[in-house]
Amino acid sequence: MNKFERVPPSNDLLKTFVEIAESENLTLAATRLNRTQSAISVQLRKLEETLRVPLFDRHARGMTLNDKGRQFLPAAPRALAELQRTTALFDQPITGSIAVGIPDDFDDMILETALAEFAAQNPGVEITAQSGCTAHFPDAVKRGELDIAVCSGPQSLPGEALSVERSVWVCGLSYVLDSDTPLPLAIQHRDYWWRDIPSMALEAVGKDWKPSYRSSSFSSLRATIRAGLGVGVLPAGSVDAGMRVLAAADDLPPLPLAHRVIMVRADAPKALTSAMAAAIQEAVQRR
Repeated sequence: MNKFERVPPSNDLLKTFVEIAESENLTLAATRLNRTQSAISVQLRKLEETLRVPLFDRHARGMTLNDKGRQFLPAAPRALAELQRTTALFDQPITGSIAVGIPDDFDDMILETALAEFAAQNPGVEITAQSGCTAHFPDAVKRGELDIAVCSGPQSLPGEALSVERSVWVCGLSYVLDSDTPLPLAIQHRDYWWRDIPSMALEAVGKDWKPSYRSSSFSSLRATIRAGLGVGVLPAGSVDAGMRVLAAADDLPPLPLAHRVIMVRADAPKALTSAMAAAIQEAVQRR
């Protein structure tokens, strides 16, 4: 091999990178991967040597992605999914049934792509899909009602890292903000961390607000925002053509990131959940 050629990172190195990027802490990443901290450090060093660039800035409280690391982060889950598909080319067809939980804030493309491609590649598997609020998914996984689910929160959760997504302030295309009146908020009306994000952010900076609409689903929340009935907060990937993202110039406070993980029932069939996880990862990356 030419000494100037780069060797592609292994599956283990990519998983290690994603976990460290999510947790920003070697000790926490090691715990999630069931490895020692020294082993994780060695893997990270191997990855940076393989890519020939540093990926993190180290500091006293942990580590954060540098510019190269942020550039590499979206590619790592895609590479993992591709490795899984390649490895599965010569596997025996899988059969059985699987129950999967999908967040209702995912757009239709993700849901359709993930489930349709999984079904096409695994025609012998019966799929039961549940779309809804992810706050209930972890307990449903523990009770055995779901085999695999996409869960989200303001901090990283136990499970396989899927994505980190910005939260954004959005309004209808023709909506005009009035700085002299309380901000009308379109709010999620359900017991879920997402519900309190906009009000907490506004109250933290002393900005007045009032509820203009309460919705129990993301689809109706988006419809309300498109109709110009209020300003709302959505994951960046949920913004559609009928909305505009408000900028810093609109005098609105910053918002937390949304961390997504894939949670799998401990005794669920591994072949089924691995294949479904790969399908979900691919659909998210395509979006």
